[in-house]
Amino acid sequence: MAYIQKVRGFEPQIGEGCFLAVNATIVGDVVLGEGCSVWFNAVLRGDVNSIRIGRNVNIQDGTVVHTLYQKSTIEIGDNVSVGHNVTLHGCKIEDLALIGMGSVVMDHAVVGEGAIVAAGSVVLANTIIEPYTLWAGTPAKFIKKVSPEQSKELNERIANNYQMYASWFDQEENAAPR
Repeated sequence: MAYIQKVRGFEPQIGEGCFLAVNATIVGDVVLGEGCSVWFNAVLRGDVNSIRIGRNVNIQDGTVVHTLYQKSTIEIGDNVSVGHNVTLHGCKIEDLALIGMGSVVMDHAVVGEGAIVAAGSVVLANTIIEPYTLWAGTPAKFIKKVSPEQSKELNERIANNYQMYASWFDQEENAAPR
């Protein structure tokens, strides 16, 4: 069962139909919407400020989600995919965005709706990524526009795949405590 811990009076709230891997860690002021998945060794650490995650979001293996005390929060929209070993720190990720494996998104950065951050990119603090664009590099830079249809198809396919992957695990054995 996932490690879920109350801290500073905040207890994580887990939406219906979420899959939490057995060694996922969810601490403090965290709200997960319906149908999310939090995979192996992912850490959602809402000890110093809030983390709000929409519906049908997958947070893949080894990802760390954290904030700055009294200075930044995490907001993740619906149908977002966060790749393996990503660091999200005090940023906003809008609906249908894709954050590629090994990327870092820093405080007060905003990743717009349907935007794609390529694997291994570093999105610096205060960067605003426009909707339906592809950014890559260290530091991340604009590469090209992405059609809304292409972005939606890609992100919905990934989100649906993660719903399927989660179904392979015994849901009663791995269910989040209520």
